[in-house]
Amino acid sequence: MRVVIVSKTFVADTAQRQLEWLARMPGIELTLITPPEWRSDDGRLLPFTPRFVKGYEVRQLPVWFNGHYHFYLYRGLRRAIRELRPEIVHIDEEPYNPAGMQAQRAADAVGARSVFVAWQNIARSYPAPFARMEQFNYQHTAHVIAGNAAAGEVVRAKGYAGPLSVFSVHGVDPEIYHPQPHTRHDDEFVIGYIGRLVLYKGVGLLIEALRDLPPRCTLHLLGSGPDEAGLRKMAAEQGVAERVRFLPAVPATEVPGALAGMDVLALPSLTQANWKEQFGRVLVEAMACEVAVVGSDSGEIPRVIGDAGLIVPEGDAQALGAALRRLADDAGLRRMYAGRGRERVLEQATQEQVARKIAGVYGEVMAAAAK
Repeated sequence: MRVVIVSKTFVADTAQRQLEWLARMPGIELTLITPPEWRSDDGRLLPFTPRFVKGYEVRQLPVWFNGHYHFYLYRGLRRAIRELRPEIVHIDEEPYNPAGMQAQRAADAVGARSVFVAWQNIARSYPAPFARMEQFNYQHTAHVIAGNAAAGEVVRAKGYAGPLSVFSVHGVDPEIYHPQPHTRHDDEFVIGYIGRLVLYKGVGLLIEALRDLPPRCTLHLLGSGPDEAGLRKMAAEQGVAERVRFLPAVPATEVPGALAGMDVLALPSLTQANWKEQFGRVLVEAMACEVAVVGSDSGEIPRVIGDAGLIVPEGDAQALGAALRRLADDAGLRRMYAGRGRERVLEQATQEQVARKIAGVYGEVMAAAAK
């Protein structure tokens, strides 16, 4: 079967290995359509770097409104789809996005079946143009992959009645994300965070919790974002500024090295009216690297961590501090969770496993089309 994946995800070179696995699946002739670069939500311009592209074709198409996740469009997408003549167009976009609508119409124009990926785990009402696009895509797609359980419930509540699979399409390459020798000082307990510096990710709670932890506990914040100045001020007001290190974001390939400098990775996300944690990819990356994890109970986090880390009530700085203290005081507990984390990733979340699930969806789509 000829498959085209339309996605900005694979600008990140560490994600591309999943497509190599997918291209190895019997009967799949794969092409990726992706932008030559993508402006991430922290402002960095990420160029497409073809690191793992064995076995599939890549077409780079420029986009209008680069960096605007819910507004951008591809230039020349319909022409590219017409030239490739796929049987399946895998649309790695929310059904309410213009780029998703654009890809669906291009698929319709060549008689291809489409597969959408949905992550939105809150039942939100959108303005008329987006609501119409969403319903159009629900009516025209052959299959929806929900990246988390709540997203599957949302698409059903909004009227989608077709085939639905629920699994994360974000796998981890265990050859890239693997345990590395620790690089932190033995007399220091390093609490780490990797991501955008925004309050809704719970970064402020980490600073608040740090105040009541022993002086050997430090906090390393890797990333940038609109709340950085406020977080620096908060650290000063809490009297822990000298124990908080603000570090620049690193490329995806350098994340394992950054994790090697941490004793625990924390993601204490806070549910908002229009957002709750949809997955938390940095958690599985840390787990794959045998770094203990602590997360809040926002959205999908508890299902991602399972029994391989500590879960605390979101918004509770005292509970967060208590969980971090437990791990700081008990090296054996850290090792136990670190080991469970990698086992969980190897059992459930490798790129090969995700590729097999996606290939299974393609098979279902083609079988339904043949009836």
